[in-house]
Amino acid sequence: MDVEQLCRDNGAAEVEIARDLTDMDGRKVASHFDAAIVDLMLGGTSTLEFAFGLREAGVPFVFASGYTDASEIKASFPGVKLVGKPYSGEDLVQALADACGRTAVRQG
Repeated sequence: MDVEQLCRDNGAAEVEIARDLTDMDGRKVASHFDAAIVDLMLGGTSTLEFAFGLREAGVPFVFASGYTDASEIKASFPGVKLVGKPYSGEDLVQALADACGRTAVRQG
């Protein structure tokens, strides 16, 4: 699934994909983006510290990951949804819309 295209098809004006933690700057995300989709692991490295930064900055986000052990996520990030891979585009869009307090617009 092309997450970038999925986001654009659902109204995102700007989409930036980070494939590695060194590609991400939490301050930039907090000041330039309205929301984030965070994989639990990028390049073999946990993204939890990055997610803590998003939460502190007030940026709504969801986790989308093949790692489905949700116990740490539920404990550390109550209320943040974990969308397990493989997921449908509709599931991911709905989770992000929920995180942003919006209603997902159905495509088609």
